[in-house]
Amino acid sequence: MSKTRQPSIGCPRLPTPVTTLTYDFPNGHFVPLHYHHEDQLVYASRGVMSVETSDGTWVVPPQRAVWIPARVPHSIMMSGSVSMRTLYLRARLARSLPRNCCVVNVSSLLKELLLHACTFPTLTRRIKTQARLIDVIVDQLETVRSIPLQLPNPSDGRAIRVAEILSRDPSDPRPLEEICARTGASKRTIERLFRHETHMTLGEWRRQLRLLRSMRLLAADEKITHVALEAGYSTPSAFIAMFRKAFGTTPGRYFEKPGADKLLAL
Repeated sequence: MSKTRQPSIGCPRLPTPVTTLTYDFPNGHFVPLHYHHEDQLVYASRGVMSVETSDGTWVVPPQRAVWIPARVPHSIMMSGSVSMRTLYLRARLARSLPRNCCVVNVSSLLKELLLHACTFPTLTRRIKTQARLIDVIVDQLETVRSIPLQLPNPSDGRAIRVAEILSRDPSDPRPLEEICARTGASKRTIERLFRHETHMTLGEWRRQLRLLRSMRLLAADEKITHVALEAGYSTPSAFIAMFRKAFGTTPGRYFEKPGADKLLAL
C-alpha cells in the first residue's frame, strides 16, 4: 500500500488552494466517518468506492469520481483493490458545482489532469504553471456531467425499516407487499413515503440498491453468475439486460475486463 496522507475525523484546514492525496487501498478497507473543510473530488482509477453520508450512498465505479462538498461528514468503503486519487479544493473554488454529493463522469482530459495534479503534494497560485493547472482543472470540473449512482436514504421510521430489510438481502425474492406488511404499513403507504423522501418509487429504490450491490461485487472480481444471484436476478442474462439498460453497456466492458462477458454463456 502506498500512502501520502491518511484522512482523519475533522481534518484541519489546508493552506493551499489545491492539496492532493494518492492512496491505494485493499478490498474491504473502510475509512470511518470524517469531514474536510475543503471541497473534495475523489477519483477511482481502479476499483469501486462507496461513499456514505446521512443523505444516502454514492457508488463510485472505475474512471468516475464523487464530488463531496466541504464539511459533509462521509465514510468510504472499498470494493476490490482501489487506486484513489483525491483533490481537496479550497471551498467554493469551483463555484458552479453543487453543494451536495454527486458522482460525475471523468473525461479523458480531466483524468489526465487529475493524475498529473496528484504528482504534486499541493498546487499553489504562486507558481505560474500550477496556477494554470488549477484554472484548467476548475474549468473542466464545471463542465462535468453527474450520473445517477446514488441511493438516497428515507427518513420516516416505517420507510427506514423497509430499506433496512431490503439492504440486508438485496436478493430477497419476496414481494414488496409482504416486506412492507412486516413493518406494520401497507405498500401504498410505504410507496408514498419513498416517493416523498427519496424521489423514487419503492421498486426503483430496490432496483438501484441491487444495481449498486452488483457494482461492488463486480469490483471484487466475483463471477457474473454469483453477482446476478446476489443482486436478485434469476439468470445472468437478466442481470446483464438490467445493467445494459442502466449504463448502455455490459459489465465486462464497463469494468474493462476483457473476456468477462463470455461468462454469460456458462
